[in-house]
Amino acid sequence: MRHEDPRPLRLPPPVLHAAPANGAAGGTDRGPTPASLAGLAGLREGPPGDDALRCPACSAPLTDGTHHAADGGGAHGRPATGGDDRQLAALRASESRLRAAFCDAGIGMALIDPEDRIIEVNPAFAALTGRAVDELVGTHIHEIADPEGMPRRLFRALAHGEHDRIRVEKQLKHRTGRTVWSKVTVSLIRDAEGGPLYTLALVEDITEQRRLGDRLEYQALHDPLTRLPNRTLFFERLDAACLTPDRAEGAAAGPSGSARGVATTADGAGTGGSRVGVCYLDLDGFAAINEALGHHIGDQLLIAVATRLRRGFSAQGTQLVARMGGDEFAVLVTDSRGSDQLTDLAARILDALERPFDVAGHRLVVTASVGVVERSVHETTPTDLVKDADATLYWSKADGRARWTLYDPDRGAHQLTRQLLATALRPALERGEFTIEYQPLVGLADGAVHGAEALVRWRHPRYGTLSPDRFIPLAEESGAIVPLGKWVLEESCRQARRWLTEFPETETFVSVNLAARQIWDSDVVADVAQALERTGLPARLLQLEITESALLGPGGRPLQALQALADMGVRIAIDDFGTGYSNLAYLSRLPVHVLKLDGTFIEGFRDPAPAGGRPELPELRSRRSDADEQIVGAMVQLAHTLGLTVTAEGIESAAQAERLRLTGCDTAQGWYFARPGEAELVAAILRDGREDREGAEDPGGPGGR
Repeated sequence: MRHEDPRPLRLPPPVLHAAPANGAAGGTDRGPTPASLAGLAGLREGPPGDDALRCPACSAPLTDGTHHAADGGGAHGRPATGGDDRQLAALRASESRLRAAFCDAGIGMALIDPEDRIIEVNPAFAALTGRAVDELVGTHIHEIADPEGMPRRLFRALAHGEHDRIRVEKQLKHRTGRTVWSKVTVSLIRDAEGGPLYTLALVEDITEQRRLGDRLEYQALHDPLTRLPNRTLFFERLDAACLTPDRAEGAAAGPSGSARGVATTADGAGTGGSRVGVCYLDLDGFAAINEALGHHIGDQLLIAVATRLRRGFSAQGTQLVARMGGDEFAVLVTDSRGSDQLTDLAARILDALERPFDVAGHRLVVTASVGVVERSVHETTPTDLVKDADATLYWSKADGRARWTLYDPDRGAHQLTRQLLATALRPALERGEFTIEYQPLVGLADGAVHGAEALVRWRHPRYGTLSPDRFIPLAEESGAIVPLGKWVLEESCRQARRWLTEFPETETFVSVNLAARQIWDSDVVADVAQALERTGLPARLLQLEITESALLGPGGRPLQALQALADMGVRIAIDDFGTGYSNLAYLSRLPVHVLKLDGTFIEGFRDPAPAGGRPELPELRSRRSDADEQIVGAMVQLAHTLGLTVTAEGIESAAQAERLRLTGCDTAQGWYFARPGEAELVAAILRDGREDREGAEDPGGPGGR
């Protein structure tokens, strides 16, 4: 079917056989020539109203009776032959086909002159802009297209033949005022000499694709529940804030500084350059709200918290509020003026969250813990900044919650050391880096060694010898206390068996600390039985020490395990008595044999006992000394009433030992008697005691001369 359009295309005369541009052999690399679009344009030229087709060589009408074929078959001035009629028909058919393709194409098409005015558009292009075809002809292209969408350098590259075509995305202005996103492919049409003639633009509507892309991008960068920026967008903004010029130019060289040890001035403004800060916060007790009221209430609370944070602390371009996951949020300050600004921000966040929230008929009050980090972008990396902020948040939790905590480099270094030690615990046990020292337990009545407490030490290759308080809490947190405790138990029993072999008359016992997690995470009764069987140590010579808090915690498993151990004949001692529950009613029902008084009760015994009157001491110290002595005396009497013995820790002088003896305390340990040492230390004391006893029994021997 022929598709005729009565509207003429006012284009320069076409050339069907144009010479190559700039002398090139073919000229096709420069883009289409007018001849390639001859049928598209209609190829009409002449006075107004002249609708005749014209010769591409001489512009003479092809319909006059004198025009002849252009292939050399005739000359001007002679009547057209049958071949001329066929050529004319072919040209008309070509014109009809190309015009139909232009007008009926589903993609927008436009011819534009060098002055950026529209020569011709098809209906599809007109529909994109909400205008009529006649209305667009002669219109400057920038009236309907964003002039900033296509840099002029691309046109220059196209005109100079550097590209056959260019593709860009542009915003078109619809008649109604809305924006139409389009993908535009622009090709340059050249004249016979290769010069720019006009451009052909193919325009495809991609508005829905852009909207879908925008929605997907929003979903990828925002939390679906609270609509706040998510962790991904937070890190994108943080990366941009930390992108210093030297990193931008040489990212491969790595970060220029560390997150720790940042030098700051007195007001926290730093040593120069841009600064960045983070307030990393977590809601206190949020898990309890979820458990008590349900997750749907917890979700609504998170939405309410997010709304309050966004309205109060989000500032376009300078502060970003993001949800990092769960009940954790962060406020990023990309133009920090110092730590004072960040701590003030943290305080205002706490104040804002302390106001009650009305959620689904519930009036909820929540608090938050905030970790604050602020430093120069030249001295940190995004990873280190967030890592330190997260660590500082947990410091705030540990310090009591409902507060902010500013990052401390020294505390950070300590935490790093703790982490390194926790990671190395199990490998160190396999490498044999642990050893045991023993501190004698001395009877205050006879001065003899009755036993020894086993104290584990870590011979760390980097940090030297570490005392139990440096790594036992880490071992309990990580679970490494179970294999470590088994090793200490068996080694201690083996050593006590050696003492029994060498000094059978003394029956020196060994006292081993038992962690609560050993009871919960392993079969401690089976572990003890196995250790005693392997070493051959009688159960009566093993004493296990456990703290009050572990012994009297929830559940019945610790009591059942201790009762089974006591039934085996193992001695049970409560360590640090007086600092935990101190439930005296409960104490009478426990399978306990010994109370070990905490060293804080012994501090008042450091002053010598008065001789015939009150010592000349300040009134406060005197009252404390008297109170400590009365408390210890009462505890000793209570223990003896329950059939228990009492051991005092931390004895540093003879005066302390004597005053404790007068209270009735049974045994004691401390530096006054001996510092912890190798097993041979205890053996040496036992040998001395044997020699003293033998000398006393034989006055004529070497000891009595």
